[in-house]
Amino acid sequence: MRVTASAVSLNVEDVPASSQFLQKHFGFREQMSADGFSSLGRDDAAMNVIYLRRGLETLPADFREVRAAGVLVAFVVDDLNGEEARLRSEGVPITHELTEEPWGERFLQVTDPNGVIVQLVDWVTPS
Repeated sequence: MRVTASAVSLNVEDVPASSQFLQKHFGFREQMSADGFSSLGRDDAAMNVIYLRRGLETLPADFREVRAAGVLVAFVVDDLNGEEARLRSEGVPITHELTEEPWGERFLQVTDPNGVIVQLVDWVTPS
């Protein structure tokens, strides 16, 4: 198998709200869209983020009304402290303050208008 692209697809109530949040605060660009659908990407990201409106008939019947829950979208960044300062200056509430784990992971989390958690991560040498 050869993988040529990757994406995560999330069912949400308000596709434009999540799409605009990712564009405004994380530099994604909308690459494709239609009623109830938005696919976003970045040149430096290894995957696209796709938002689908709950209830779309193109979704499997037992999945149509499921809302993205219990998942988070994580991005590894070069300057987590700088990103935190930028997000705060843009008025984005930090829903999980910057935390450093014993194994060297540093992260913070924000939540988009549909409740999708976006986590920014960087790595340091564990103490």
